[in-house]
Amino acid sequence: MTRQETLALVAEVLGGIAPEADLSAVAGDADLREALDLDSMDFQNLVAGLHERTGAPIPEADYPRLLTLDGMAAYFAEVAG
Repeated sequence: MTRQETLALVAEVLGGIAPEADLSAVAGDADLREALDLDSMDFQNLVAGLHERTGAPIPEADYPRLLTLDGMAAYFAEVAG
């Protein structure tokens, strides 16, 4: 999965969780929870939505890798090919 594909997917999933979220204003290394004011349930829903859409298993131990857009892009390039 390319970076652009990952970012598009994250934006789509976030649209159902936090419609006001603007990923274009978030730096690649910024913590998404802080940058987009996501609470723990929002983040859980984001991870669950990404899992559903990609089919990639996302163990809880990997959640820290998904805290930034850069981390998500690297993670899904690795696990979703």
